Amino acid sequence: MEKPIHVFSDLFAQLGLPNDAASIESFIRTHAPLAEAVKLCDAPFWTTAQAAFLREQLANDADWAELVDQLSVALRGG
Repeated sequence: MEKPIHVFSDLFAQLGLPNDAASIESFIRTHAPLAEAVKLCDAPFWTTAQAAFLREQLANDADWAELVDQLSVALRGG
């Protein structure tokens, strides 16, 4: 199995957010739970650029897509 190209904290850095463990935990605590009916990229707390990045990564099944999915699960309390 290939090693992932990126780790979870890299996604936060890519989104322009603090990416240390405490900041990631705080972000998730602050914004969870995200309703199941709301797509991650449509959540109200993203900037336009952040939402576009998330949407593009999922649409293209890009390197970041797995981490975007992990973030979605984390924000939904999973």
